[in-house]
Amino acid sequence: MHDTTAMLIELGAIILVLGVLGRIAGRVGFSPIPLYLLAGLAFGQGGILPLTASEEFVATGAEIGVILLLLLLGLEYSASELVTTLQTQFPSGAVDFVLNALPGAAMALLLGWGPVAAVALAGVTWISSSGVIAKVLGDLRRIGNRETPVILGVLVLEDLAMAVYLPILTALLAGVSLARGTLTLLISLGTVGAVLYVALRHGRTVSRAVSSDNAEMLLLVVLGLTLLVAGLAQQLQVSAAVGAFLVGIALSGEVAEGAHNLLAPLRDLFAAVFFVFFGLHTNPADIPPVLLPALALAVVTSLTKIATGYWAARRAGISVKGRWRAGGTLVARGEFSIVIAGLAVAAEPRVGPLATAYVLILVVLGPLAARWTEPLGRRVSPGSRRAVAGAAAAEQAEVARANG
Repeated sequence: MHDTTAMLIELGAIILVLGVLGRIAGRVGFSPIPLYLLAGLAFGQGGILPLTASEEFVATGAEIGVILLLLLLGLEYSASELVTTLQTQFPSGAVDFVLNALPGAAMALLLGWGPVAAVALAGVTWISSSGVIAKVLGDLRRIGNRETPVILGVLVLEDLAMAVYLPILTALLAGVSLARGTLTLLISLGTVGAVLYVALRHGRTVSRAVSSDNAEMLLLVVLGLTLLVAGLAQQLQVSAAVGAFLVGIALSGEVAEGAHNLLAPLRDLFAAVFFVFFGLHTNPADIPPVLLPALALAVVTSLTKIATGYWAARRAGISVKGRWRAGGTLVARGEFSIVIAGLAVAAEPRVGPLATAYVLILVVLGPLAARWTEPLGRRVSPGSRRAVAGAAAAEQAEVARANG
């Protein structure tokens, strides 16, 4: 009974603190992710007040948080949207991978951490934060901007690539043989292909089977199906997160919208628990030694993300101002960088502190980059100034002709 009482007290304190931190972040206008990580650092090993009684529950809640993050991400997209994005934005996705994954891999190798850590750190620096970026686009009222579909296209390709990347990383971390790793990758690709096919051809049938006018029944069926598929995927060493993502893709229409509305509060709760859990298992004393590498990575990959967005927007025929805005918006890293690092720490514990410091830097810098990259880009780039001036002159000439 004493253990249960202590667990309830600790859980209540954790959730209360998260609520307060979330309100503070909302008032300041930043993502709460860095505050959740700092809370985990404060209450974890080497922190101010280590927690012990609730650790097992928090670990389970963290796993559910990852699953719900990927499920609701999948609910955002239909299979047809994914296929169209893959066809039209693939070159941008390739540039994104090369420019942003290679710095992370190179840093791990320079630090002498080995190839497995290099693959993990490549993912940490590659994937932008969909959650932070979505909030930034809303806060800056850029949802209707011409460059926004380009930004979303890059994010969709990153999310889809996770379905291939995570099984590869999982296999490497498990130390499986080349044959077993190849088999795992083939299973993953086959599963993704099969789910996309079913979603394209029979998505309405699947959605009707899951659909219910009763909110409680819909919540139970979708959540139960997701946890079941995630568990089976993990049993096949594909990745529970990928299984959840595929369930989200398979659902569409009103079912997807209803499930999203019902599950969003659960996702927010358990995702917050996940970030705290990651911080709990990172010793604050391990961060100062990796602060300089983290800062160097943050600077380099901020520039490479800006270059990625600029190139992708130019390819889509967006104006120079829109290109800079697209690049700056993509800078933020967050939830998926921590998910990848969370998988990797068991095999390479040093990835955790570096990823924590890296995300803390970029989750704060990201919204600032989204706001200030475009005006700074116009100041430092003579070509941009000429292009903007030319566009303004052309617009004024058009107005004069219309009035004349």
